[in-house]
Amino acid sequence: QVQLVESGGGLVQAGGSLRLSCAASGRSFSWYAMAWFRQAPGKEREFVAALSWTGGSTSYADSVKGRFTISRDNAKNTVYLEMNSLKPEDTAVYYCASAPPGSRWNGIESEYIYWGQGTQVTVSS
Repeated sequence: QVQLVESGGGLVQAGGSLRLSCAASGRSFSWYAMAWFRQAPGKEREFVAALSWTGGSTSYADSVKGRFTISRDNAKNTVYLEMNSLKPEDTAVYYCASAPPGSRWNGIESEYIYWGQGTQVTVSS
């Protein structure tokens, strides 16, 4: 079992930056694929970024490519989402999620079985 707790959300002006953190507890964190999803008001949850369970590959939604970076620190059991050049359309609740080894980690939401409670990111224009 893996428990996930997000932090780092907040209010930022367009063009600004934020770094989200996701602290994981439980065994075998380093073996899990990790991802960030987001859900804006009135919209379905969507994929943002993922890091493979081998740690060797990343994947990003087209809307954030070049602006967001996902990374992990296995020693700290933490995954990060560095968000730069933020836009008002990035406003959403951001969720951290994990998928077990061998899963189809590349943005397939159903593969992610552990979820955090979410952290709000609001980008003002």
